Amino acid sequence: MKFVPWCLLVLLLFQITTGKKRRHKGTQWWSLAKTGEPSNDLYSPTAQAHIFSSPTLLPLTKKQRRLVTKNPGTILAIAKGARMAVDECQNQFEDRRWNCSIQENGHGGSIFGKIIERGCRETAFIYAITSAAVAHSVARACADGSIYTCTCNYNLRQPHGVDWEWGGCSDNANFGKKFSRKFVDVAEKGRDFRYMMNLHNNEAGRRHIKREMERDCKCHGMSGSCTIKTCWMRLPVFRKVGDILKDRFDGASRVLPGNEGRNDAEANNNGGRRSKKKLKLEPADPNHKRPDKRDLVYFEESPDFCEADDSAGTLGTVGRECNATSIGIDGCDLMCCGRGYKSETYTVRERCSCTFHWCCEVKCKICTRTKIRHTCL
Repeated sequence: MKFVPWCLLVLLLFQITTGKKRRHKGTQWWSLAKTGEPSNDLYSPTAQAHIFSSPTLLPLTKKQRRLVTKNPGTILAIAKGARMAVDECQNQFEDRRWNCSIQENGHGGSIFGKIIERGCRETAFIYAITSAAVAHSVARACADGSIYTCTCNYNLRQPHGVDWEWGGCSDNANFGKKFSRKFVDVAEKGRDFRYMMNLHNNEAGRRHIKREMERDCKCHGMSGSCTIKTCWMRLPVFRKVGDILKDRFDGASRVLPGNEGRNDAEANNNGGRRSKKKLKLEPADPNHKRPDKRDLVYFEESPDFCEADDSAGTLGTVGRECNATSIGIDGCDLMCCGRGYKSETYTVRERCSCTFHWCCEVKCKICTRTKIRHTCL
């Protein structure tokens, strides 16, 4: 009789210790950002020489693998999107205490570390930028002909202008958005508030992709006279999407769960069927407006990121470079959290006094300069 309770206890302990890994298993595709130049070999891990040079299906869940297999060519776009997301995140936060650092993913965790276990602003941005990057990369790959199940989008044409007409190959933002929803959102498990927050931020990131599409044109005519232009719709550079999501990060809404039901993102993930009871994310401050579908949301305050804290997934700012003349977040006073900083001089050799020589060479001198580096104590 004692054997059964003992087995149940072991099972319970196993679930507690492995629950977080299972929860974040669907985000392991983020590790594709660390692959090198993509190849056509989807199962390259079987060949040791290609493990670090080609995107693989190993970090994906079963549902994600099935989706990728049904859409040949998407694994390459996903890997490119993952790299775009990491690069843009690090660009947007390079001067902040949290600088979107990534780490080795050797134990089944997230490359962004334990910060994603928190329901804070930084987690909201990570989910939004990665979801948006997949939508952007897949949409562009459709227009490039790299994915066999999609093509250019020819349905974006509107009434043409006086000196231009629709033509060319528009980026397929619709397919990119739908694919990102199926690929990214399927990884979310459970029905708790964290699940709802992640789905909302995933969708918020995707919405800024199609919204920011721009008309691009090519001139036609004798000797480049541009008597007529052919135009199509093109996705914005991803830096613009990153800038917008960074603004949304700064103005993110702290929310509380509203009435029970499913949110829009979950309904979209279930074939568009909406429940009669629709979840509403209520602002924590009743004086604030309710967040819309493009806003980022969070429910937990961020750590201060000053000190290394493994439980919070923060590395601290010791050793980080800072700007001694700035009063902003990149300044030494704020970056170093009042601990002070040290300054050291170093010399660099760099090209200078470059001149162009006809034809066609640029010649430069090599100069030695002395610079000052400030780092936090």
